[in-house]
Amino acid sequence: MPRFKLTIEYDGTPFVGWQRQDNGLSVQEAIETAVAALSGEISQIRGAGRTDAGVHALGQIAHVDLTREWRGDVLRDGLNAHLRPHPIAILGVEVVAPAFDARFSATCRHYLYRIINRRAPLTVEGGRAWLVPRKLDAAAMRKAAAMLIGRHDFSTFRASECQAENPVRTLDRLDVVRAGDLIEVRASARSFLHSQVRSMVGSLEYVGAGKWSVDDLLAALDACDRRRCGRVAPPEGLYLAGVDYERSGACFPA
Repeated sequence: MPRFKLTIEYDGTPFVGWQRQDNGLSVQEAIETAVAALSGEISQIRGAGRTDAGVHALGQIAHVDLTREWRGDVLRDGLNAHLRPHPIAILGVEVVAPAFDARFSATCRHYLYRIINRRAPLTVEGGRAWLVPRKLDAAAMRKAAAMLIGRHDFSTFRASECQAENPVRTLDRLDVVRAGDLIEVRASARSFLHSQVRSMVGSLEYVGAGKWSVDDLLAALDACDRRRCGRVAPPEGLYLAGVDYERSGACFPA
């Protein structure tokens, strides 16, 4: 039974998240429905990251097992035809070894968070970025972000419902870059806790607004207490940008 690796892009706005749920349509369910319509097979797909409701993806990875041999481009185009009108696109399909697992074989995950820092409301960026009207100091945010890089107990920056047994993670990258009104925060690690990126971005926004100093952020990290988190940035600014496989050593930026 061949195993196929799918590279997926989606707008998370109309979905309850990646994972199948009882309260609405998920990205996973939409793709599994397309697989069934195309192949006649009921197959479960496994994703590299369980993005929350409203979170987008530029390079989500998933795998699916099918009994029939498919050419990658034929499977890609067939799935895309059956996914219409959902805002999901299968960017690529390739056959992989049976041992490949989209989630457990991943060696690094890359997230992008987009902030639009201006007074005027969003139009074309609505639902795809976080509008912050008050002026942010991106240089201060960058300095604070550097303090979070490395191996830490990130209990302060994880959701209360996070199911991870261990709150310790190694954060390999946390960059803050400004271009005009756009502030991009890029984070890379082998794995993240539930809501970790959004929690870190929300606390960095406190630093950028002058509400917190770098020392305040470090104190929140060291407290290992969810109640010390500054805020949680909204989901619409977050993107799963890419997933790496078969890379040894540190998790390097894409």
